Amino acid sequence: MRWAVVEAIQRKTTPKITEDRARIEARRGRNITKIAAARKLLTLVYYGLRDGEIRVLARQAA
Repeated sequence: MRWAVVEAIQRKTTPKITEDRARIEARRGRNITKIAAARKLLTLVYYGLRDGEIRVLARQAA
């Protein structure tokens, strides 16, 4: 599972994740950034499956 999420995060993602990734990379470095962004992505997926929508992404589209 971890491999798949890390692979997914290396592609173009949402502006929210890209923004978080850039912020973390400036402080912590590239490898730690990949894992941190992957965890954020998994959190969004979990909430999306639980609630039926991803509210963070819906706010940006509005």
